[in-house]
Amino acid sequence: MMADNQAIGLSPCATPGTVCVLGIDLGTTSVKAALVIETEQGQIVAQSCSRETQAQADSLAAGAQGMEQDVQRIIKALNECLAAFPQEHLQRVSRIGISGQMHGVVFWKTNQGCKWAKSGTGHTFQPGEVSHLITWQDGRCSSSFLSSLPQPQSHLSLATGFGCATIYWYLKNSPDFLKPYDAAGTIHDYVVAMLCDLERPLMSAQNAASWGYFNSRSKSWNTEILRESGFPLDLLPEVGDPGDIAGRMPHDWHGIPKGTEVGIALGDFQCSVYSCMTERTDAVLNISTSAQLTVPMPLGFQPPETPDSLSAVAYFPYFDGNYLAVAASLNGGNVLATFVDMLARWMAELGYEVLESNVYTQMINAALAQNDSRLSICPTVFGERHMPEQLASVTSITASDLSLGHVTRALCHGIIQNLHSMLPFQHLKEAGVKRILGSGSALSRNEVLKQEVEKIFPFPVIYGKDVDAAVGAAMVMLHRR
Repeated sequence: MMADNQAIGLSPCATPGTVCVLGIDLGTTSVKAALVIETEQGQIVAQSCSRETQAQADSLAAGAQGMEQDVQRIIKALNECLAAFPQEHLQRVSRIGISGQMHGVVFWKTNQGCKWAKSGTGHTFQPGEVSHLITWQDGRCSSSFLSSLPQPQSHLSLATGFGCATIYWYLKNSPDFLKPYDAAGTIHDYVVAMLCDLERPLMSAQNAASWGYFNSRSKSWNTEILRESGFPLDLLPEVGDPGDIAGRMPHDWHGIPKGTEVGIALGDFQCSVYSCMTERTDAVLNISTSAQLTVPMPLGFQPPETPDSLSAVAYFPYFDGNYLAVAASLNGGNVLATFVDMLARWMAELGYEVLESNVYTQMINAALAQNDSRLSICPTVFGERHMPEQLASVTSITASDLSLGHVTRALCHGIIQNLHSMLPFQHLKEAGVKRILGSGSALSRNEVLKQEVEKIFPFPVIYGKDVDAAVGAAMVMLHRR
């Protein structure tokens, strides 16, 4: 995992007129920030920082099925990230790009969403009248509930954790919850709205598509469908093109000058791809909390008019009207984290307290000593959007394959094999893919996962960094001058 703070210093090529852009990614488990500068040699990451949010919160309304995060803690981590940067670097920022976890929704009260205060490094803001963030991992919308909702006019199927589905759930199960709020967006839409003091949130087409009930062809919400079912249309943000400017900051922020341009919030997945995909023959594999395998669609491609709920591949809006074919699995690093938590709990029940970081290290080392395992693990403990009822399973169990190394090896194989079942090697080959670019914290620090990638997808694999989305958000704003 990336260290808490990494600095390589601004390049000697960074003259006073050099463009400096701040990229921010508000992730599921951490906030990341990167300062990117434009030089004659190209873009350089001058400095980066990461802070874990530890923002998990109980869901009073949805109970165990809910997955919520405390916005106060997310913003605290964001402030800590920026406070770690030297003031002289932040003072040179001319533009800010922000990405974050898609699908989720946070609600706030217009003009009361945050409180600005003077600090030692300039102005900072704290959340005000703001709800918890209901994340993309939220499971309160059952299959039967989703089937009771109107059919979207969109190429993307609706799933639990999608913003519009969550709003429908509150509308039908806890309507009083919505009454104090008149604005909604993703967590990164919220930050952009606060930085620019927007009267109404502005959302990119990338995030809008991730909410459901958005037509990517017409770039518009399904307002008639939503209105007829009593959906609160006033909660829908306005939509703009990814890469456009949302506004300028009316305050300085952590020393970043007043008047700095802020881009419309972007999807973290699209930014991760943008940061590393250099050729249209590249496929990108990202394994962080979840996992995605993607390949660019041909120029001019348009998605189908209606969703295919059984398809494992979705088409995500990218940039400049283009699309990505994406196998977006809900099972990635979170599966390994669940396994580590299980082992630590078992040890505690046996009377031994162990650090989860030590468990992780030992199980990876044990798996490296096993080239393969006859165990077969289907790792879908979190289901999949195209198969929400599918659970995880272990088969082909023999007494000789029950060591920690065998089980860990089989689990890592299962995570990659699950992605392969969604977007097979043959399909990538037919699409002209010549190499895979690997990224994400779960992949970068797990040699066993890397080995399994190279077994199952026999392409050359190049591994990237774990700050991709933050760097990608900055690169988008650098290129949109």
